[in-house]
Amino acid sequence: MLSRLSGTIWHIGEGHLTVRIGGLGLQVRVPTNALSGLSEGDPIELFTHLHVRENELALYGFRTADEREIFELLLTVSGVGPKVALTLLSTITPDTLRQAVAQEKPALLSRVPGIGTKTAKAIILHLKDKLALGAGVSAPPVDETDTEVIAALTALGFSLVEAQAALQSLPRDADLPVEERVRRALAYFAASPGR
Repeated sequence: MLSRLSGTIWHIGEGHLTVRIGGLGLQVRVPTNALSGLSEGDPIELFTHLHVRENELALYGFRTADEREIFELLLTVSGVGPKVALTLLSTITPDTLRQAVAQEKPALLSRVPGIGTKTAKAIILHLKDKLALGAGVSAPPVDETDTEVIAALTALGFSLVEAQAALQSLPRDADLPVEERVRRALAYFAASPGR
């Protein structure tokens, strides 16, 4: 079983890398957020999962062992295949997934492309006891107001990752209405370089 590899990035494609190991090039599917900041020729180390199907062998790679473990747990959920699990990890962070499962928030998971309400509930039910919050998880809990802010931002065209970053930039002690939180999140985007 291939569980870890290190080499040089030979090619960066959409949703995958070709990693050169000696004279061999291995195509590895990775979460899209793992591609940011990488260039061809860069050294890379990935935690991998080899997915075997009747007519295909596919190698999936992750920057951390935690991401790989979550990917493998997601594959145990009925209705979640590697493509959906990879999309989930491309869209939300492992800590956000843990919080959504722990707090039973299917609405947050169903915002991920390819995951409907039924699948989101299945993920929560199946992983509730398997995906515990880690000791180092310090992100604030997802409440109903946070869910509404994320929904508003994603409706405006921001990705779920961008919406979560904006949400985390907001002061947690202020009891602001949803409209004000969305306004401040939009101000965060306006102030962020590269937007």
